[in-house]
Amino acid sequence: MSAYTRADLAALDQSDPLAVHRDQFDVPDGVYYLDGNSLGVLPRQTPARVEQAVREEWGKGLVRSWNTAGWYELPRRLGDKIGKLIGAAAGQVVVADSTSINLFKLLSAALRLRPDRRVILSTRDNFPTDLYMAQGLIALLGDRHELRLVDDEAILGAIDDQTAVVMVTHVNYRTGRMHNMAATTQRAHQHGALMLWDLCHSAGAMPVDLDGVGADFAVGCGYKYLNGGPGAPAFLYVSQRHQPEFSQPLSGWMGHAHPFTFDWQYQPAEGIARYLCGTQPVLSMTALDCGVDTLLAADLNDVRAKSLRMTDLFIELVEQRCAGHDLTLVTPRPRDQRGSQICLSHPDGYPIMQALIAHGVIGDFRAPDIIRFGVTPLYLRYVDIWDAVDILATILNTRAWDVPEFKQRAAVT
Repeated sequence: MSAYTRADLAALDQSDPLAVHRDQFDVPDGVYYLDGNSLGVLPRQTPARVEQAVREEWGKGLVRSWNTAGWYELPRRLGDKIGKLIGAAAGQVVVADSTSINLFKLLSAALRLRPDRRVILSTRDNFPTDLYMAQGLIALLGDRHELRLVDDEAILGAIDDQTAVVMVTHVNYRTGRMHNMAATTQRAHQHGALMLWDLCHSAGAMPVDLDGVGADFAVGCGYKYLNGGPGAPAFLYVSQRHQPEFSQPLSGWMGHAHPFTFDWQYQPAEGIARYLCGTQPVLSMTALDCGVDTLLAADLNDVRAKSLRMTDLFIELVEQRCAGHDLTLVTPRPRDQRGSQICLSHPDGYPIMQALIAHGVIGDFRAPDIIRFGVTPLYLRYVDIWDAVDILATILNTRAWDVPEFKQRAAVT
């Protein structure tokens, strides 16, 4: 039996310094939301703020709001806000486009900076869109480059003098394994390679220090831990030392030095603004702005400490209360190798997750057999961990998952 009781976890909630932040979010009653690593919960301030942007800025201000409401500066202003969450000084982060498009921009730029090298190095278990964008870029460049893939744990040893850029996701989406950002960046630089970090599963979940580790580039999405809403714009980071050296390939008008001169010849803007492309989605960025503010109101060190304690508890409770049901822990046990999620494998992972969702525990499934539980400390309570594991144990003990309705695959898993 567990050394903990539900009352013990309720006591942790009473003394939790982050408990006050839950009221910033519209968490539905009867739901244990463990999928913030896929889509964050709606911040309470977002609907009113977006309505203001719709009715006042767009409805009444009309085109004037590009100037009067700050629409034009929004990608850089919001980028500087995100910079505070990922250890980036002002002027190095901009909000634009999607993670995939931003990866294309940065990989292209990195290859131009290392014209004598041909290898993009990544991991086999990287998020597929990262690998797809690299494959597409290589094909566009005439197959002069190679995407070299290795296992997660082999990435340091695989960096060599042929490597142009190392592209790694800080926290692996399927396993929750967290790479050592400082050590990996240092190894890349020792071999003259550039370092590109994907922060989709770490930005907003833990302190990140891009400037401190000397990273070259980074990307991240706005809809997970940043709580920006479905399809929220992404962000990209370019170290100040690289910004003057090149123009990124998607030379749209918002990345022009003087977009409203309407010059026919492209001239890149100074600094991070040159990584913009087309016109920004103002309403989506307004929602993301609200989501980022929820993180800036908290101390990320407290967020990380609570995340680690919650994931420790989740592991312990699952192993004690769900033993004998073929669940295998995929997420690393060591705290310094763990992101803010717990991943378990099971041969019948998909129907088990569907049964959990039907009982109010919302996580997700990743092929072929992974059930994921994201831990978002700003709105998740310790008792939610207890209750979610209790429901999981009941579903496994009663085989409630073993019915046809839970085995029918949906388009989104």
